[in-house]
Amino acid sequence: MEFSKMPYRRPDLGNIEKEYMNLTAKFSKSQSAEEQYHLILEHEKLSKNFETMMSIAYIRNSMNTTDPYYEKEMAFFDANSPVFEEYQQNFYKAVAGTQYRAELEKLTGKLFFTNIELSLKSFSPAVIDLMKKENALVTEYEKLLASAKIDIAGTTVNLSQITKFSTSPDRKLRKEAWEKSGAFFVKNSRRFDEIYDELIQNRTEQAHKLGYENYVQLGYDRLGRNCYGPQEIEEYRNQIVQDLVPMIVKLKKQQAKRLGLSDIKLYDDACLFSDGNPTPKGNTQELVKKANQMYHEMHPLTGEFFDFMMENKLFDLDSKAGKAGGGYCTSIPDYQSPFIFSNFNGTVGDVEVLTHEAGHAFADYLSRNMVIRETACPTMDGAETHSMSMELFSRPWDKLFFGDEAEKFHQYQLEAALDFIPYGCLVDDFQTTMYENPNLTPAERKATWLRLEHVYRPWIDFDHLPFFSEGGGYQRQHHIYSFPLYYIDYCLAQTTALEFWSASEKDWKEAFNRYLTFVKAGGTKTYVELVELAGLELPFNEGCIQKLCKEINTYLQKH
Repeated sequence: MEFSKMPYRRPDLGNIEKEYMNLTAKFSKSQSAEEQYHLILEHEKLSKNFETMMSIAYIRNSMNTTDPYYEKEMAFFDANSPVFEEYQQNFYKAVAGTQYRAELEKLTGKLFFTNIELSLKSFSPAVIDLMKKENALVTEYEKLLASAKIDIAGTTVNLSQITKFSTSPDRKLRKEAWEKSGAFFVKNSRRFDEIYDELIQNRTEQAHKLGYENYVQLGYDRLGRNCYGPQEIEEYRNQIVQDLVPMIVKLKKQQAKRLGLSDIKLYDDACLFSDGNPTPKGNTQELVKKANQMYHEMHPLTGEFFDFMMENKLFDLDSKAGKAGGGYCTSIPDYQSPFIFSNFNGTVGDVEVLTHEAGHAFADYLSRNMVIRETACPTMDGAETHSMSMELFSRPWDKLFFGDEAEKFHQYQLEAALDFIPYGCLVDDFQTTMYENPNLTPAERKATWLRLEHVYRPWIDFDHLPFFSEGGGYQRQHHIYSFPLYYIDYCLAQTTALEFWSASEKDWKEAFNRYLTFVKAGGTKTYVELVELAGLELPFNEGCIQKLCKEINTYLQKH
């Protein structure tokens, strides 16, 4: 069904509560694993329907944040998704306590029980009011971001659209774009500070009520991280600082030389070439048509997937006033449909969306017939591997999108991928520090961000730019506010994706088949098991980053 025709109806919480109470009572009285399994499937239907309505409301609110109807519907979900979670958790308690677990695990898989036990640990009715407030704060933050109206070069743009100017080959224009986007944050700095402080305090209180020392481990549990913890991530970040950052420092010196500069200022960092970054050839419709050709040539499954996306118009790609910033892929489970949301702005990011978000959507499409939703999708480190790997597997088709700039894009893509990882680690280190030290002042938070900038991105000179030179940059990264402790998943995934790329340089078809094995497993295995299944090295294993750096450096030297 086309997205625009999908009906929306606000969930009836009273009825849902009764149905869950009935399911929970029946489950506890069941006399066989088979009977309990059928009740789990009834729970799946309830859960999918609620998620479907929430997804439709979220997408339509993202498409137009000024629409009063869907603004109210999102307020409903902000207030009531924790209530729905309580109903679900009561059912999970009965499932976790079943006497037929060994038999049920043969039907659901062992990871189903591991995941619901983590879910139970990280929730209690005692934190529902805090979760409601947390949701409302996140919505306020994202709406504040979407409200930006910045005048530049004779036009008015939002924070997504200004990227075209902030990466321009015209250095003066680049600097102006960074100054003006910074000015928006300075103008709203008091509220950005207040929202983040309220979120930190809120999440810390939730952690304490649930028996955690602080929010860090609670955040890990809520993200379903079932095979590693903060210690492994700290070791990974240390590898990045030790092995990858020095390599990027050298690449940045080469970039400065290409740009005719003595060093890299903040507003130069994302502009890799003196004549500008590679730009896609064609408008939105033409780019989608080229993506369609690529996915049909790539593999029968990717062609089938993209036909489904186009036939059902499961995209919203163009940037426009009032639209939420950024891009994402989400799932509409009752219709077995992914949905891709973005803000095309005429930059290289437009093509990156058609590969990154399509990687998510492809994985969602392949999982559409998995009965157990709890194991249909892996944890976010695995899910981001789906998307980031797809970006790199698409390289043989880059000439479709970039014409004679395809080789230029190949260099840009690898350098940008490497450049991202230390930034992602900076985001993670910052968030971890914030939740370990929840009573820092706004000034202390900014000082921490600035200190970590020098650790992870020592090549950047902030050139006294307001907002950025004072450590305010974290307020632009919406994951810090909206998806706490999520961002390191991108780093692990980028590392794994680069391993797939390395394999694809030797044998593209063999590497892509390994990728399909990874994707088809969905969430039936842990991230560690998925990486091992694909024959790759775990990113936090000692020496992984050093080895990868050597391989990429050798490639870049040759090209």
